[in-house]
Amino acid sequence: MSSVAKLYHRLSEEDRRSCWVCFATDEDDMEAGWVQPCMCKGTTKWVHQYCLQRWIDEKQKGNSTAKVACPQCNMEYIILFPKVGPVVYILEKCDKIANMICPFLAGSVIVGSLWWTAVTYGAITVMQVLGSEEGVHVMQVADPLFLLITLPTIPIMMILCKMVRWEDYVLRLWRKHSAKLPFYTNLFPDAFRNSRIPAETAPLSDPISILRVMCGALIMPTIATIAGKVMFGTVRSNFQRTLLGGIGFIAIKGVLKIYYKQQQYLRQANRVIMDYKPPDRIPSPP
Repeated sequence: MSSVAKLYHRLSEEDRRSCWVCFATDEDDMEAGWVQPCMCKGTTKWVHQYCLQRWIDEKQKGNSTAKVACPQCNMEYIILFPKVGPVVYILEKCDKIANMICPFLAGSVIVGSLWWTAVTYGAITVMQVLGSEEGVHVMQVADPLFLLITLPTIPIMMILCKMVRWEDYVLRLWRKHSAKLPFYTNLFPDAFRNSRIPAETAPLSDPISILRVMCGALIMPTIATIAGKVMFGTVRSNFQRTLLGGIGFIAIKGVLKIYYKQQQYLRQANRVIMDYKPPDRIPSPP
């Protein structure tokens, strides 16, 4: 074959169109529309208009405004839509504006609901601590703006105070200095039998711990009121009785929690890994 024939054959091969989606050529479908949408050359240069439209629909997944690029050269396809009338244009703009406003509107509704829930909880807490009549009187004489600002901070401050794990600090001090106390070493000699320090779990490491902190903080005023009536029923002031009940409950719970954690700590420190013993072989019947 001469050089001219080879050149003609190469040019004809390059000009031969082949769809990279369905792999069809001009000979397979003479009436199909072709398009060259990107900078690709060679076998990925041409593609059927219908095949590319279907491929773009699959990539957009129902979002007709999503941008689509060529998978080979990463060039963004230029997609031109037909012109629409004024009514459709206005409706399209209204739809875009609604899509932009809805997230902010939903967020505002959620924040407002949480805010008013916190206000209601703060008002109930005030009536629990001060008593129903005195609490209502205090809120009636107070400035409404002051109440709207301060009442929602009550549950927030209670949750933050609940997150202060003072029992852990007391427990660390106890573990550090308890070995120096003679009476403790005589009463509990097994506590210092093993020098291994076990690993401790991180506080608030799972969602359940966070929910426990929130529930414990929010139910604390009710518990303080009940504990105050049980332990300090002779105190006339409802505020002082509730305050003493809350302090007493926190102290008792803290002591029990410290004792429980210390016992778990000693169990972990004194654990022993046993040797493996294979099971006895059952003799086979004769």
